[in-house]
Amino acid sequence: MTRHSRARLFLRTATCVVLAHSIQLARAEDIVSPLQDREERITVTRGTASANGVTNTTPGGGLMPRQTAAKTISGITRDFIAKQSPTTNALTLLKAMPGVIVSSVDPLGTSDRMNVSIRGLNQTEIGTTFEGMPVGDRLYYSPFTSEWADSENLGFVDVAQGSPDISAPVYNSVGGQINAGLRNPSDHFGGLVDAAGGSKATNRAFLRVDTGRLGASGIKGYVSFSHSGNDNWRGTGGQTRDHVDARFVKEWGDGNRIAPFLAWNLVRADLFTNPTLAQWNASGDSYNYAGNYTFGNTMYQKFHFYRRQTVMMAVPSNVALTAALKLSVTPYFMYNHGIINGGSVLNDDNVFYGNRPAGPLNLPYSVNGQATVENVDPYTQFSAGQNAYLTWTRGHNTLQFGYWYDYFDHNEATSFAVADFAGNVANSYGHAPVLTAGGDVLRSFDGHIIQQINALFISDTLRFLDNRLTLNAGFKDAMVSRSATSLIPGSTYAVTANDAVPLPQVSASYRITPNDQIYLNGTTAFREPASINSYVDIFNVATGKMSSTHSTNLRPEYSISEEFGYRHYGLVNVSAAFFNYNFTNRQVSTSALVNGTPETFSLNAGGQTSRGVQAEVGLRPWHHVSPYLSGQYLHATIDNNFARSGDLLPTKGKTAVLSPEFSGTIGLSYDDGAAFGNFAMTYVGSQYTTFMNDQHIPGYETANVTLGYRFHTLGPARHPQVQVNLINIGNEKYLSGAYGVTPNARTIRGVYGTSLAGSSPAYYVGAGFAAIVSLSTGF
Repeated sequence: MTRHSRARLFLRTATCVVLAHSIQLARAEDIVSPLQDREERITVTRGTASANGVTNTTPGGGLMPRQTAAKTISGITRDFIAKQSPTTNALTLLKAMPGVIVSSVDPLGTSDRMNVSIRGLNQTEIGTTFEGMPVGDRLYYSPFTSEWADSENLGFVDVAQGSPDISAPVYNSVGGQINAGLRNPSDHFGGLVDAAGGSKATNRAFLRVDTGRLGASGIKGYVSFSHSGNDNWRGTGGQTRDHVDARFVKEWGDGNRIAPFLAWNLVRADLFTNPTLAQWNASGDSYNYAGNYTFGNTMYQKFHFYRRQTVMMAVPSNVALTAALKLSVTPYFMYNHGIINGGSVLNDDNVFYGNRPAGPLNLPYSVNGQATVENVDPYTQFSAGQNAYLTWTRGHNTLQFGYWYDYFDHNEATSFAVADFAGNVANSYGHAPVLTAGGDVLRSFDGHIIQQINALFISDTLRFLDNRLTLNAGFKDAMVSRSATSLIPGSTYAVTANDAVPLPQVSASYRITPNDQIYLNGTTAFREPASINSYVDIFNVATGKMSSTHSTNLRPEYSISEEFGYRHYGLVNVSAAFFNYNFTNRQVSTSALVNGTPETFSLNAGGQTSRGVQAEVGLRPWHHVSPYLSGQYLHATIDNNFARSGDLLPTKGKTAVLSPEFSGTIGLSYDDGAAFGNFAMTYVGSQYTTFMNDQHIPGYETANVTLGYRFHTLGPARHPQVQVNLINIGNEKYLSGAYGVTPNARTIRGVYGTSLAGSSPAYYVGAGFAAIVSLSTGF
């Protein structure tokens, strides 16, 4: 069945459901937007008293909260989040979830230069939302989860492995959706102090102050600040991060709520190397950037760093217009300014600005006509928009209609800064650039992209048989417009792309008993091409030739997926699901050094079929103990041969890249109200890193341990505690994932007889051992 015929089938089914009549009450937020409508909801009849939000009531030690939506969703709560290292980010917290593979590069979880994949689909194919707004890099699709919130303020993190909410403001979500939200403010004045230290000179301080309810206004909120720093666990260099969170909530009447928040983040980090397999086999984790400079050494650590500053704010609001009609609206704004640098060598005479000769440059600190330079790649982004929908309930029928508008602006232009004989540059941020003989700033590319999104959706939910049977159908039309310009001589000045993507979905669930549920769904999703390189030409300044050209095939990736699942909740909790995907225009993101600077590219791998099964089991706290088990089997294959250099690589039937056949986690949590701890061991099977399956990384296992003790309240110190986190306790040496995949690693003869040279993938080096000790108390 073709994509369009299947889409028509979904639409007919949707029409039939929407025309049905209604007789009983439905709660649409549980079905249509289980992630977008999510907030930290805690109802405790018995639980642990703590200052950091731990209640010890979630099955599996905080790894298996109850879900009711007709699709696979896994999640974590404060019962798990608070017991992990306070330095960690939201993606690292998800590594125990079924189907989620985290390619971590540092044990502390502080670095955003990592990768996560779900069911073999990497993070550029996963939609990310925080407090109802789209987050992360809107062009390269990196989540940058350290920007979202400090771990002490995270209320929950959920992952929908199969499909996003129909109301979600995302456009790269063929691999599902990750959604996170902040904790709710306290009703009473107080706060939390947390101090941590440990391996590699780790130091971190966190302070939060809750206002409590402010008089008769009913407004409550909090503001927090944190600072952290650490040395890189391998090589030289380190990282610093400063972060502010602020949230206020006002609730009134029946279902009215406004909850504005603001987050500010500033990070500066020295980069890690990404070795090839040959470099890893030869040097292991000793293959690093150099701590000392010699002339011409482009691997000098000070050249390779990134800095990123982010401001994001949103005002999630729910207003009951009438007893039957509710408005949900989230206006938002996000600003990013970042830089990611590398190193290279410039020839004083043989140098080009686009396709034009640019010399002589008359470079200082040159030897034999050559100078070492720091490649400077700054970018500025801002986005603003709103996501709104109306929910109308009558009897057992709930109808939703929504509209999402988003404006996004991205500017990025490279330059070069000359290094002196000690390896220092006058300015690493582009304020003292190398100029051409004609006085222009020497650049490899200079691009500007404006994107606008208009998306409409309608969804209808019905319940029958005393609310045991739930049917839902919806349709979303996402219209994406991108306009790019390039100012480099010889490049294509303007490139435009306009897409209107139909996204139907249907689902059904049946509650067999109050604790048993079956469900099935059919959904669609899409992903726009990633990276500025898809729209802007990049030149090699040493040759005047294009090192990459803008794509002439800018069609979005499109997926059709089906799931069939079962859930049981009780003392023992079980969730299992079978899934199937079909992809067209599968966009595989890869990274490489271009002119010495890391760049991201999209490869159109054509069609792909993925199917498998996932499951998780968690015990409700029983005698203070909560075990957890999750696993996934995945079979993913490429559906066609890969076009390359006028020929075809015989990739049809090969296993898709970064798709381990087996993965899973075993966990155990203990908490008696005073002493607490948990253990988690994760296994990831081997993964191919080329389309031809001629190179792979072996499987690996890692394990983490938490130990802690919670004291009684002592004067103004409310429930102080000490906590020790041991990460990768076996100090496993492994490659955690692919930084850049390639079509083939070895020279291959194509279908039509052409000899197609191979290129080696580059890899993430898995995080080593670390120990973190933290002391915290409420007040």
